[in-house]
Amino acid sequence: MATRTNCTGPSRRDCLKLGLTAALGTGLVPLLRLRASDAGKLTPTANGCILVWLDGGPTHYETFDPKPDAPKEIRGEFATVATRSPGVFFSQHLPKLAGMSDKLAVVRSIRHDQGNHGAGNHYMMTGAPPRIPVGCGAFVSFHPSLGSVTAHERGAPAGLPAYFSMPSMSRSGGPNFLGAKYAPFVVSDNPNQADFRVRDVALPAGLDGDRFASRQEVRAELDRMVRFHDKASGDPAVAADEHYQQGFQLMASKQAQAAFDVNREPDRVRDAYGRDGFGQRALLARRLVEAGVPFVTLYEGGWDHHTKLFESCAKRLPTLDATLAALIGDLDQRGLLATTLVVVLGEFGRTPQINKDAGRDHWSSAMSVLFAGGGTPGGQVVGATDKKGYAAVERILSPENFASTIYQKLGIDPGKVLYAPNGRPSHLVSDPTPIRELMG
Repeated sequence: MATRTNCTGPSRRDCLKLGLTAALGTGLVPLLRLRASDAGKLTPTANGCILVWLDGGPTHYETFDPKPDAPKEIRGEFATVATRSPGVFFSQHLPKLAGMSDKLAVVRSIRHDQGNHGAGNHYMMTGAPPRIPVGCGAFVSFHPSLGSVTAHERGAPAGLPAYFSMPSMSRSGGPNFLGAKYAPFVVSDNPNQADFRVRDVALPAGLDGDRFASRQEVRAELDRMVRFHDKASGDPAVAADEHYQQGFQLMASKQAQAAFDVNREPDRVRDAYGRDGFGQRALLARRLVEAGVPFVTLYEGGWDHHTKLFESCAKRLPTLDATLAALIGDLDQRGLLATTLVVVLGEFGRTPQINKDAGRDHWSSAMSVLFAGGGTPGGQVVGATDKKGYAAVERILSPENFASTIYQKLGIDPGKVLYAPNGRPSHLVSDPTPIRELMG
């Protein structure tokens, strides 16, 4: 499954901004200590989270909330398939997920008021609405992302970063005031390629171990020299130092070498996930959480279907179905699903009315989010939209409830107060109420 852009498409300027965000976080702002709230530690039901982000806003009608009794101009061209849960139906192109619905929970009633990509992405990726109006093409960060907060609160396993994003970082997937240390480690290369090689996880050609160690010693000596600005006063080199150090650690890490070696997997497993970029990234995500990484984002673009929705979904949904079913099934078989949360979503749903170009447009009044694992009771649907899918009308939930659910499952108090380097307090989530039906 190829990675694609949404209707706005990233500009060169946006890509540069994104690269700077991933590399430096808030590098020009002092990285002062963060003060925790007095709230006690929560007991986690999940050790890790794999968040599958379908960028652009996947249609709820053609995935997990079909409306077969609605008029054709609303219900669309696809039939439905019965799940293992009585009375629950998915799109006809999701039969594998339908066949394991006893392991899944679908939330059909999350809604918000941010109907463009930039704002919707921020709201769902952080649990916080943007503070100012945000355009569709914006790369914005007003609040730390779910992955960055998890990295900050849970810490990293030996030899690996705490937060990964593949093959790129979501536009609001960064650390904001938490700083560069908690930005995602981006794996941009395609693990489906025979020469797959993760940057920073192998020594450069021509540099042996002794020369590498020698260069580290020289750098360490330089770092002992007194600088004009120390860490507390905002030396921008500090953020860069953290990334250099991370790179050194990865090159020397046996854990990293092992986790990224997807060739260790049997062909039958690799085939089940799908021999494409998305499938093999999902397999790599499983290997990372198995190695102790607490948060992995799989960023998959191309779900902004303003045109030719049915033609596109007829091709892409079966691949998505097979990969997600393989991921959830593999985690379950290995005994990892009980402690690994899998979440599938985008920034919003799609309009009820099919437009003149055989597509659906942005619609934030209704969307579907899939949960599996991490102590999530399966075989259930939470909430409902009206009979035509226009809006969530039963058990209406917010992005804050969504974010609080993920945090609480990972043992992070969603009501915690963090403090920015300038001393400004920031609630992790303004409404720290999780979705109770998903908590077990």
